[in-house]
Amino acid sequence: MTERLDLVTLRVVVAVAESGSISAGSERLQLAVAAASARISALETALGVRIFERSPRGVELTPAGRMLVQRGGELLGGADQLAADLRDWGAGLAGHVRMLANASALLQRLPERLEAFMRAHPRIHVEVEERMSPEIPVALLEGRADIGVVDAAMPTRGLDFLPFFRDELVLVVPAAHPLAGAGEVRLPQFAGENFVVLAGPTAVSTRLFNAAAALGRPLKIRTQMRSFDAACRMVAAGIGVAVLPGRAIEPQLAHLPLRAVPLAEDWAQRTHFPVLRTGEDAPAAARTLVEALRAAAGGSG
Repeated sequence: MTERLDLVTLRVVVAVAESGSISAGSERLQLAVAAASARISALETALGVRIFERSPRGVELTPAGRMLVQRGGELLGGADQLAADLRDWGAGLAGHVRMLANASALLQRLPERLEAFMRAHPRIHVEVEERMSPEIPVALLEGRADIGVVDAAMPTRGLDFLPFFRDELVLVVPAAHPLAGAGEVRLPQFAGENFVVLAGPTAVSTRLFNAAAALGRPLKIRTQMRSFDAACRMVAAGIGVAVLPGRAIEPQLAHLPLRAVPLAEDWAQRTHFPVLRTGEDAPAAARTLVEALRAAAGGSG
C-alpha cells in the first residue's frame, strides 16, 4: 500500500515533526487538524509502523518516524527543486538551446554577446554550430536547431525573422591592385576580374552571383575557399579578388597586404536576423536568448 506515501502526506509528517504537535503542523500547512491526523494514521496503518508517539503535550517521533522525516525531507527538497526547475524552463530561465549561425555573425557579434548571456543565465546551455545561411531555416523547421542567425530574411512559413545587426560587403583586392585606392566601386568595374569565392551556397556568394546575373556578366571563378581567412590569403597572393564582409575580415586586413574597397551597391548592405520557429514552437529559453541578443544590439543592431 505504498501508494499512500504521497508528497502531501510527507509534508504533513515533516510539518508536524518540526512543529511538535498535529495542530501546529496543520496550522502551518493551512490544513484541518482532523485531515492531518487522518493522513498520519492512514500512513502508519499502510506502513505497519508508528511514526509518532502521541501525548497530551504533543507528539514525538519514533525511530521509524525520525528515519521517515529525514528521508522524506530529502524527497520533498528534491520535489521542490524539480518544480522550480520546471517553472524556470517554462519561463525561459533554464534549458538547452541549439543555435546555428553564419560565419559573419560568429566573427562579428555573437561571441561577446553569448559570453555575457551565459554569465547572466548559467542555467541555459547554449550549443553553437556554424552553418551557411541557406541551410539554417531548413534545420529549424526540421527541429534540428532552436535558433538560427542568417544574413537575409527569407519569407518562410513557420519561422519568425527578427532584425539583429547590419554589416556591409566589400571588395577585397591585393594592396597593389589598381582599385586598391578607390573610394568606392560598383560591380561593372571589377566584374571581369578573376574571383576567389566562398565554397557552397553561402549567402555572400549568392548575393554576388545574383548581382552578376542581373548585370549579364558571368563571373570567372578562380578558386573556392571554405573560410574568410583562406579567401583573404588567396587574394593576398594575387589569385584574384573577393567580395567579403568588411568587419569579419578586419584581422586579415590588419596583417595581410590587402585593401577593402567599399561597394556602392544595394546588395552589399546586409541585415542579419535571428530566426525562430513561430509562436509556441520555439523553446522559451530560445526566446530568452534572442531577446537578450537583440537588447544588446539596441533592438536592430
